[in-house]
Amino acid sequence: MRRRVSTTRLDIENFAQISSASLVLGDLTVIVGAQGTGKSLALQWLKSALDGKQIITALNDAGQQTKKSDALIDLIFGVGMSAAWNSQTSIKLDSKLITRESLAKRGNGGESVFFIPAHRASLISDGWASPFQKLTAEVPVVARLFSQNLFDLFSDRTDDALFPRKRVLKGQYRELIDAAVFHSGTVGLEEDSQHTKRLRLSHGESKLPFMTWTAGQREFTPLLLGLYHLLPARKLPKQPDIDWVIIEEPEMGLHPQAVTAFLLLVLDLIWRGYRVVLSTHSPVVLSMMWMLRVLREREARWQLVCEGFGVKTSHQLRPVAERILKKELSLKTFVMEFGADGKVRSKDISNLDPGADDESEAGWGGLTGFTTRFSDAVRMAVAEDEARE
Repeated sequence: MRRRVSTTRLDIENFAQISSASLVLGDLTVIVGAQGTGKSLALQWLKSALDGKQIITALNDAGQQTKKSDALIDLIFGVGMSAAWNSQTSIKLDSKLITRESLAKRGNGGESVFFIPAHRASLISDGWASPFQKLTAEVPVVARLFSQNLFDLFSDRTDDALFPRKRVLKGQYRELIDAAVFHSGTVGLEEDSQHTKRLRLSHGESKLPFMTWTAGQREFTPLLLGLYHLLPARKLPKQPDIDWVIIEEPEMGLHPQAVTAFLLLVLDLIWRGYRVVLSTHSPVVLSMMWMLRVLREREARWQLVCEGFGVKTSHQLRPVAERILKKELSLKTFVMEFGADGKVRSKDISNLDPGADDESEAGWGGLTGFTTRFSDAVRMAVAEDEARE
């Protein structure tokens, strides 16, 4: 769909707990790591390095002062984060130094990176999103921008139906999402008893307010609504100004069936020409990356992508599956992990080889190690029991 672009390299040195992170980002990049390893900080720096001018403008329009360097770090990453920057901090994008003072000159003022944060469900806890200005600096700026996007979506709608929507998602995607998340329910905006529009999930005559939904439904809905922004109903394949999509922890609250449906949407984003970066704790995501690596190495037929996702082959899915198998696309996986000194460093584990000598790569950044140890304990228990007989 789009011409091949070179990979983009983000280097972070000595920011918060991150001692050294070098992330060479491809067309699809996955970042794993334990809690507190700075995955979100790295992704927020990518957004800031590419869309700094947009961020500064939004903060200034909200009446917040961005001239002081320390205050700016608090405003971007959340109150209290100014201490994360020290005299040894260095941020580079494609070898170009990014300073706090230069952020206002990064990008053209528009949005080239669409960021769906891990905080997404909390942003609509009452069934309606808040505009940027209503959220305090305790909320990271990427979450405030996403909330503004949801607020605009809710406010501008003349049609209150949000799911299912025929002209936005392919039919197979709608069926997968319905089976995994909404179970024949419909999502829309409806007036409450105080004549205020709020999100409702309807099953026949039953109309449920947002906080009564399942955790998975609450997490998936803002994720889906964010994706709507990237899937224009027009004949354009993508939003022309947006090149990057960052999604934090898409698996939150979701059954693996729903995670798989989401990942198929990710492949659709790649086909449309976006570059996608995911942070995750889900082995399902890494299993997909491993499958894609092997299928590409073996020059497999496109139907096997559909087989892996458990969906029927179709003329709609063929170009999506064929695109992700193109070797010209770059698929990357990184782990961010604590060292013995308590500092975080990144490591490229893109091969995802279970037989690798490197423990981080063989264990997929620690996501498979627990299952292996549980299995080992069971195996030893069986062997010891049999030895006693």
